Amino acid sequence: MRIAVDTGGTFTDCVFVRDGRLEIVKVPSQRAMPEEAIASAVRAVRKPLTPMSVFSDERGLELVCGTTVGTNALLERRGGRVALVTTAGFEDVLEIGRQARPRLYDFFVDKAEPLVGARERIGARERLAWDGAVVTELTPREIARVVALAKRARPEAVAICFLLSFRNSRHEARMAAALRRAGFLVSVSHEILPEFREYERTSTTVINAYLAPVMSGYLAGTQSRARTAWFSGPKPKSFGAPRVRVHIMQSNGGVVSAEKAAREPVTTILSGPAGGVTGAAYAARLAGIEKVITFDMGGTSTDVALLSGELRTTSESAAAGFPVAVPMLEIHTVGAGGGSIARFDRGGALRVGPESAGAEPGPICYGRGELPTVTDAHAMLGHFGGAGLLGGSFPLDVARARAAMQASVAKTRRAPSASAPAFASVENFAEGILAVADAVMEKAIRVISVERGHDPRDYTLVAFGGAGGLHACSLAAALGMRGVLLPIFPGALSALGILRADVVTEFSLTVLLTVTSAARARGEIEAGFRSLETDGRRAMSAEGFSTSRIRIEKRLDLRYAGQAYELSVPAAGDFVAAFHRAHEARYGYHDATRTVEIVNLRVRATGVTEKPGLRKIAAAKGGASRPRKGAIDCVLDGRKCRAVLIARDDLRSGDSLSGPAVISEYSATTLVPHGWTGHVDSYGQILLTPKRGARG
Repeated sequence: MRIAVDTGGTFTDCVFVRDGRLEIVKVPSQRAMPEEAIASAVRAVRKPLTPMSVFSDERGLELVCGTTVGTNALLERRGGRVALVTTAGFEDVLEIGRQARPRLYDFFVDKAEPLVGARERIGARERLAWDGAVVTELTPREIARVVALAKRARPEAVAICFLLSFRNSRHEARMAAALRRAGFLVSVSHEILPEFREYERTSTTVINAYLAPVMSGYLAGTQSRARTAWFSGPKPKSFGAPRVRVHIMQSNGGVVSAEKAAREPVTTILSGPAGGVTGAAYAARLAGIEKVITFDMGGTSTDVALLSGELRTTSESAAAGFPVAVPMLEIHTVGAGGGSIARFDRGGALRVGPESAGAEPGPICYGRGELPTVTDAHAMLGHFGGAGLLGGSFPLDVARARAAMQASVAKTRRAPSASAPAFASVENFAEGILAVADAVMEKAIRVISVERGHDPRDYTLVAFGGAGGLHACSLAAALGMRGVLLPIFPGALSALGILRADVVTEFSLTVLLTVTSAARARGEIEAGFRSLETDGRRAMSAEGFSTSRIRIEKRLDLRYAGQAYELSVPAAGDFVAAFHRAHEARYGYHDATRTVEIVNLRVRATGVTEKPGLRKIAAAKGGASRPRKGAIDCVLDGRKCRAVLIARDDLRSGDSLSGPAVISEYSATTLVPHGWTGHVDSYGQILLTPKRGARG
C-alpha cells in the first residue's frame, strides 16, 4: 500500500488509495516528535484492515513523506555540530559571503551567524588552477593532519568544499574517503553541488552537513515507527521481515529514497510546499486552466507559487539567511497561517505572525492556547458554523476564544493610540486580524507575480491548505484575478501531490563556455550532457525503474557575458534565441548583439511512478442545484448576514452555488462572499468566480 504523508505545523495530512478510491486522514502534528504523528496516521489508515489483509500483501508498505524537519532545524538552529574542511586561506568564505547587506539602508541589520564557527573551520594545504590542474598536491601527511584536527573538534558531521573542485574532484574525494574511514558523517561539495561560486557551494554543502544528523535520526525513527504501526498484530508463520519503503519529497517537486534524503537533506528544505505545488498543478490540469497561482495556507505559514503550464525551478534560493543553490521550485513563503498569532507591536499597531501557535498549544478555540490567532478570528465571525473541524470530530471552544479576545479588546480601549484605535467589538477585532493577514498574503502573491512581470489578472488562484479557502476569494478580488479553483481535498492537497510525485534526481556541471550560436555550441556540450545523462539513468535504475519509465530533461543556464546571474532554458532547439526571449520576459529587455555564455549544464532524471487519479463524480439530476444543508449567521465583508451552509460531499457535477455561502468539508472550510458564484466540474472541483464589479 502506498501512503503519502505531509507533516504540517498544526496537522499531519495523509492521503492513500483504498478500494480504488482516494481517502484522507488528518491527525494533530507533534512538533517535538513528527515521526510519531506519521505513525498515528499510519495506524488510522490500517485500523479498518484485518491483520491478514495487511500481511498477505507481498509489496508491504510504501510511505512517501513531505517533511518540515530540515526547514525547522535550520530556522531554529537545531542542526548538528559541523566542521568545515576547505582550501587553506579560504576558511572565512562563510563569514565574508558576498559582502552584500541584507537590507541596504538598515544600519542595525544583523547577518545570520555562520553555521560553522571559526574554530571548526580547517584549512587544508591544497590548490587547483582555474582549469583543474594541480598547483599544490594534497599529500597523505596533510590528509592525516586534517583528520586529526577534525577529531579534536568532535563534530557530528564534516563538510568538505575545496576551491575549484567542480573542475577536478580528486582532492575532495581523497579527503572525504579518509574522513569517512575515521567514522565521520561527511558531506562533500562535488557530490552535493559540483558548480562554481565558492560561497554558494560552501554554504549549500555546510547546510547539508548541518541537517544530516537530524534527518538521519528522523528518517530512521519514521521507518521504525511506521513498520511497527503497520505490521502490528499476530503475524503468519510464513511472514518474513516487515517490508517498509520510505521516500521523501524534495524541493524540486520529485521524491527520493530515504537513504538518499539522509545523505542529501539540503534537497528537502521545501519538501512539504513542493508537494502542494505539484498537487495544485494536477488540479489545474484537470480543470483545463493553464495560468494559475497556487495559494497554500496552512496552520503556520502560507506558500505561493506561479505556474504557467510547467513547474518553475530556481537554483538561487535562500533559507534562514543562507544561500541554497540546489534546484527548488519557485515558492515564496510568508509567516501567515491559521495559527498565526495576533499581537500589538511597540507602536500599538496590530500585527499577525510570523509567530504561530502551531499544534501545541494551538489557537485559543482549540482549548489550550492563550493568544488570539487567525483561526480564532474566523471562529468569532461564525465562519465554521459552530460545527468544529474535521467533520465535527475536532470541536472548537468558541466561548473560550471570545472571552480571551474580549480581554484584548478591553486593553485597546484602555490605551488607544493613533496607530491602534480602540476596537468597537470582538467582531471588529477579528475582522482586523483577517485584514492584516490578507495584506501579508496579498504582498506575497505580488512578489511572485507583479514584481516578476506577470499580471495577476490573467491568473486563477488555486486555494488549498486547511485555511486557504477562508481567504481565497478576498485575495483574488483584491488582485483582480479571474477566480478561485477549489480542488478536491484542499486541506490535504500537498499530500495528494506527494502521492503522485515521480522519483527525481538532478545533476549539473559547470562549463563556462562562450557561444555564438546554438548549432556551433552543441558539439562542445554534448560530451558533458552524455556524462550527466549516464549518471541520471544509473540513478533511476538503482531506484528500480526500467528504461521505458525513465525520462531525461536537459537544460542550460545561460547569461550575457559579464552578468552575475543566469536564466535556465531547455537545451533543445535554438537555446540562444530562447535565452533572449526569457531575458525579455523576466527583465523587460534583451540584446541579441551581446555575447552569451553557457554557465551550467543540467540534467533532470525522472522515474515515472504509477499515479492514482481523481475519479469523475456523479452528475446532478436535471442540472438542478443541490439542496442546502442549512444556513448560519456570520460576518462576511464586514457585515452580518445569513449564509448558506453547503456540505461539499452533497455536491454533484454541474451543481452551482452563490454567495454568501460557507462550504464545509472534512479537511477545510471555504467562504463564498457576496457577488461570487461557483460551479462544480466533473471531478468535483469548484470554480468560484466574481460577478462583474464584485469586490470580495
